[in-house]
Amino acid sequence: MTQNYLFGQTVYLDQAATSRPKASGVGEAMRFYIDDVCANVNRSTYAPATDAAIHVLETREKLCSLFGLSDPTHVIFTPGQTCSLNMVLKGLLRPGDHVLVSPLEHNGVMRPLTQLLEHGVSFDRIPLTEADDLDLEAAKRLIRPNTKLMMLTHASNISGTVHSIDKAAEIARENGIFFAVDAAQTAGHLNINMKQSKIDALCVPSHKGLRGPSGVGALLLTKDFAKALDPLITGGTGSDSHTEVQPDYMPDRFESGTPNLAGIYGLHAALSELEHEGLRARQAREEELLHRFLRGLDEINGIRMIGTRDLNRKVGLVSVDFTARRDNAEVADCLSTEYGILTRCGLHCAPNAHKTYGTFPQGTVRFSFNSANTIEEIDFTLSSIKAILD
Repeated sequence: MTQNYLFGQTVYLDQAATSRPKASGVGEAMRFYIDDVCANVNRSTYAPATDAAIHVLETREKLCSLFGLSDPTHVIFTPGQTCSLNMVLKGLLRPGDHVLVSPLEHNGVMRPLTQLLEHGVSFDRIPLTEADDLDLEAAKRLIRPNTKLMMLTHASNISGTVHSIDKAAEIARENGIFFAVDAAQTAGHLNINMKQSKIDALCVPSHKGLRGPSGVGALLLTKDFAKALDPLITGGTGSDSHTEVQPDYMPDRFESGTPNLAGIYGLHAALSELEHEGLRARQAREEELLHRFLRGLDEINGIRMIGTRDLNRKVGLVSVDFTARRDNAEVADCLSTEYGILTRCGLHCAPNAHKTYGTFPQGTVRFSFNSANTIEEIDFTLSSIKAILD
């Protein structure tokens, strides 16, 4: 019998796409801004504008604390992860520059890079080892005199495999190459420290692991990287209004126009909940769910799981290819319509990752969870998969 999932009777296992439910207080914070504050920042000093300015500053400080950056002026608010990635790539790279990426990058990285090919930028993909990690010896051989940037996804949105970014960053630093990280699948799930990991630019979405709202993201920059980066968008900032020249100080250099203040209020609430709950507590819960799900999948014959099974190198994301027994899209549709289990089927905006794992063009069914999910939901999903395949 079809579940009435429009009214909340669902098992939501698409957390890699966006988190559900959002952190407690997110909706209330956004409504407070819209209904009671509703003022811009950097333009006025009346009370609502001051409240907005304080929330913006506190959110920058919370992001600094979470991700190991010392200067909150170098936290840039963006409309989201894709914009942050474009700001890094198109703001830094010039004709003749060369970039190193992994073979698992999301189209948020690869489409801007492919576009930049027309402007004289080139790139190489670092291959994977048999252990599903970056081949860092191969990476060293791919470095050229004109290599300017190494940009890596921290964890694949296909396999959940976590890359060894600390070791990759050391190679980049030794060769005078900037190092940028796409933390779409790890921010709010794993500990990330920019200083310890020698990250020059960290791109972070609000709406995934941090459980904030969509429509806002953050780009965290070191001072050296910020100096090398040109703004992608320029315009009014509320500062230096006597001149038509873009301010050269942070964060105004990269924050033109009115920011998504309702979104920032929501992100502030989400970060406050994460501080209260503790990142390690969330991580432990997700590891428990992941272990149970992988163990249950082991009991199902004729399916293929993608990527590493090492819990120390994997976030709560599992892709499964069912095609030896049934079409992937049929499995995903049955899970949704018959059992109210919501997953993501297809190529997940990462075609080369699927080619790398041998799941192109059929794709996979992706199950992704966070600490808001339950053991009961994992067990129900496993039993539902067995029922569909029988």
